[in-house]
Amino acid sequence: MPKLAAFPKAFMQALCKDGTMKVSEWIQLASALDIDGLEWYAGFLEMEKESNWPLFRRQVEDLGKVIPMMCCSPDFTHPDAAFRSKEISKQKRWIDMTHTLGGSFCRVLSGQRRPELSIEEGVKLAANCIEECLPYAEERNITLILENHYKDDFWEYPEFAQKMDVFCQLVDRIQHPKFGVNYDPSNTYLAGEDPLELLYRVSARVVTMHASDRYLKVGTIEDLRKEEGGAVGYAKRLSHGEIGKGLNNYDAIFSELKRVGFDGWISIEDGMDGMDQLARSVTFVRNKMKTYWGSSYQ
Repeated sequence: MPKLAAFPKAFMQALCKDGTMKVSEWIQLASALDIDGLEWYAGFLEMEKESNWPLFRRQVEDLGKVIPMMCCSPDFTHPDAAFRSKEISKQKRWIDMTHTLGGSFCRVLSGQRRPELSIEEGVKLAANCIEECLPYAEERNITLILENHYKDDFWEYPEFAQKMDVFCQLVDRIQHPKFGVNYDPSNTYLAGEDPLELLYRVSARVVTMHASDRYLKVGTIEDLRKEEGGAVGYAKRLSHGEIGKGLNNYDAIFSELKRVGFDGWISIEDGMDGMDQLARSVTFVRNKMKTYWGSSYQ
């Protein structure tokens, strides 16, 4: 049966930049939610100290929850081999971090969509780097999850594999039991594409999911698809919103995941307007999970 986690989307600045929120404060806030776990982020300021890793695990587990997933952002498409080697080393440290926290899933990305990079070369570079990390992950029983991502906050360029065809090429290239997809339906809108079309193409490889929702601040879906330049324009038109009130069709999404036997973690990326909103999103997703995975679902 799938399980439900939450990610501190609203508190990233406080946890990762200015330090105005401590990780223990987020743990306490999340403990009131009807969730099974907390998705972690490698860039929390307090994660720099490795001695904090087991302490945070204990804090979460003492509240009856776990840390199943790690969110991090390797950049594997840089043309310089020495740069890529450093990114592989960083990814291995994040795998160690996930393992120490008791998690089972650690995100990978392709890297930045640098203008001079061909699709063929980018897929090759990203696949080679991910494949180099996989034995290390397997030794620690960690599954690497590739997300259909938009853009890391600190990157100059959007995700190399943002577009569906490129993402699917990369997924198809990597065949390993400790590799899968972290599906995020909202990110597909930022690529000007249909989240259900992507899901139907990769559903057999989905092992985790980000649950979020987007709504149009101005214009229509057709306006999104007419705009050139991809993510830059779409981000202005779209905003994060309460799950169940935006563009995503969760009945169709969960129906397909149920069909392929999905039993992984669903992590909520929401709460930009506060904990009350996050709690409503948790309730919406939890109820949908009960609908699609049976009345006996806990």
